[in-house]
Amino acid sequence: MKPQTAKGVKDVVPEEKIIQNKVVGTLKEVFETYGFAPLETPIIERYETLAAKFAAGEDSDALKEIFKLTDQGKRKLGLRFDLTVPLARYIATNPTLKMPFKRYEIGSVFRDGPIKAGRLRQFWQCDVDTIGTSSLLADAELISILQTAFNKLKLDVVILVNNRKLLNGILEQAGIQKKEEAIIAIDKLDKIGVRGVSEELKGKGFNAKQIKTIFTFVKEGITLKELKIKVKNAEGLEGIKELEELFGYLRKMGVKKAKFEVSLARGLAYYTGMVCEVFLKSTKAKPLGRQRKSLLAKGKMQSSLAAGGRWDQMIGQFLGGNREVPAVGISFGLVPMMEALKEKEEFMEKTPTQIYVIPIKTTKESLEIVEKLRGAGIKTDFDLNGKGMSKNLQYANALGIPNVLIIGKKELQKKKVLLRDMKTGTESLLTVKQVIDKWMQKK
Repeated sequence: MKPQTAKGVKDVVPEEKIIQNKVVGTLKEVFETYGFAPLETPIIERYETLAAKFAAGEDSDALKEIFKLTDQGKRKLGLRFDLTVPLARYIATNPTLKMPFKRYEIGSVFRDGPIKAGRLRQFWQCDVDTIGTSSLLADAELISILQTAFNKLKLDVVILVNNRKLLNGILEQAGIQKKEEAIIAIDKLDKIGVRGVSEELKGKGFNAKQIKTIFTFVKEGITLKELKIKVKNAEGLEGIKELEELFGYLRKMGVKKAKFEVSLARGLAYYTGMVCEVFLKSTKAKPLGRQRKSLLAKGKMQSSLAAGGRWDQMIGQFLGGNREVPAVGISFGLVPMMEALKEKEEFMEKTPTQIYVIPIKTTKESLEIVEKLRGAGIKTDFDLNGKGMSKNLQYANALGIPNVLIIGKKELQKKKVLLRDMKTGTESLLTVKQVIDKWMQKK
């Protein structure tokens, strides 16, 4: 048997895992700065939970991509395809939670779908959600989190924003009853263009007049002000009003990366209001351009980096009856974010080690020094095999370790160690305390 991974999954090598840890660490810091608490839910869920029409939805691609399992009790199970459905199930089964409940969760999700750059069959998501308030301040806070997180990661992005109520109103005005089918097609506009979406809508049974009406609203450069005149449907006008209120909050919060995009739909069935999606921004894009392709970066990384929206009905569906539990959330795609950072050639460390200790016939004495460095919070490694100086320096250089500490008998007689900067080659004879003090100053 030839050892190999399953199709669509991969090992995360140390240099990539270091990037992953830095991205996750940044996101955790941002989430907690905004007052969100951590939560962990199971990877395996009951299939009926994942497949419910208010979860993936019967017409969604996500339903087709669920990994299905059967346990020894013949129960139908599935691997979670996102972190939102498990959260809804958690809220529904814990009715005593204080509201609003603000949580974040970071973990693996699974989709048995097409493989492309930035999208494997097992990938990490980082979700942040607010449950229990219908205030658009919660929506604005999450979009602010998007801007803050990507600014900290030094990724230039555009945050596209729309409202499903506006889309529903447009479709109602076009005489379309099967709105979910139409929305799934419209969400592919940036991938297959007007012609492709028109053909898909035609294939779903919509007539030429309906399709033509849709594209009088869903077109490049159209503004909320223009739509306010054209839209006559009550739900559509409510969507416009919510977007105006939302952008008003965003201006006060200093969020400048958010842009209105009428074609943004988000294909999942559970969205009920605001929807948003984040892409790398093209440096060649016109400042006011609204068409997604003109805004997006032209590199190989075309997947969205984050997305989400308001989903006010799912939790109530789990609870049964007509109860509504308002909720809004966003999900960060860790793999495409890592790919974007690798394209910038940043964070490509092979080890977190900051100092590599080379004992020269001083192993026992060096162990005490290693523990002092580690006790001071310095990430320290040391030679385990008794290699010579040359091979140890080659090893440290190959892993990109920035500093080497050489400890020989001559150094110990002077109660000092030799610190070498691997980038510049400069050496300093210092006491262990001086090494630690020097490191603390760098912080």
